[in-house]
Parts: sequence; structure tokens; C-alpha cells
Amino acid sequence: MAKKKYIIYTEDFFAQSSFFVAEHILGAYLVRRNGDHVIERMITEVEIYDGLDDRASHASRGITLRNKIMFGDPGYWYVYLIYGMYSMLNIVTREAGYPAALLIRGVEGASGPGKLTQLYNITRDFNGIRADLKCGLWIEEKGIKRTRYAIERGPRIGIDYAGEMWAQKPYRLCLRKRV
Repeated sequence: MAKKKYIIYTEDFFAQSSFFVAEHILGAYLVRRNGDHVIERMITEVEIYDGLDDRASHASRGITLRNKIMFGDPGYWYVYLIYGMYSMLNIVTREAGYPAALLIRGVEGASGPGKLTQLYNITRDFNGIRADLKCGLWIEEKGIKRTRYAIERGPRIGIDYAGEMWAQKPYRLCLRKRV
């Protein structure tokens, strides 16, 4: 039996609309290789942060040392620390110069971005690194069939500071629980 070929998403894929990329990485796999140890789990939840006008985005205040990765080339990891203890894993989308990223909030068996990065042993060392085999952390399409109907949309979590309009936008996407 022939071995299935999987697609590792590259810069060209991530250069597309953040909303398109978000829909298509749901059901794909976040893969981490560290020596002989490999962990791969299906991505189940993401949040979209798109453009200077998005008041919940780090980019809304312009370019800074912390967020400059969001303004760079697509397909790079943007990892930052919150509460002094949790790394948040984001993948940069859109074209260079346009600040956009997707926060990967959950994978099978790890709901919440802090739990995810702990499970995968992801630190800020990945910040600014291209998502690929060489760095040992990438997103891989394994041919799982999904439709738009498998996606549930809702408000992002923990962004009340952005104001009601931005806090209520349906920029959090989750795979629906299948019965």
C-alpha cells in the first residue's frame, strides 16, 4: 500500500487572507519534532488578528519590538509571553507589511493556548522562526475532509480591552464537536 503524502503549509499558503487560512488550518495538524520525539495533534481552535484597525491585535498600536514579526513575511511563528508564564503561539498571515496572525488556541487534547504550548514545549525561542521541518515546528495537512459547516464561529476570548465592537466579532473559529 502506498504511503500517503501530506502537505506541509509554506509561506505561499500563509500569504493568503487570514480568514481563509484560519478555516483551512482547522483540521490540519500542528507538528513538533524535537530529536526523536514527535507530537502531532489536530488543530481545533484558532483566533484571527488582522490589520491595524483590529483593536484586539498587538498591531493596532503600530509596529513595536514585540510585534514586528506580525508585519513581516507570512509563515513565521509569532510567540509572546502573557502573565509572565504562558507562551502564545501565532502564525503570521497575509503579505509582508500587513500585520496579521492567527493565535492557535487549541489542538486535540489541549484546549487553551497556554496548555497547547506547554504540551508542545514551545517557548519564545520560536519567535521569528519560519514554520517548517528545519525549525521542528510546522502545520501539516493530512487530507482530513471538512466543510464550512464543521466550523463554529464566536467572539475571541479575553479581549474586553478592545471595546465591545471588537470583542464581539466572530474571529474565533472552532471545529464543531461531532456526535
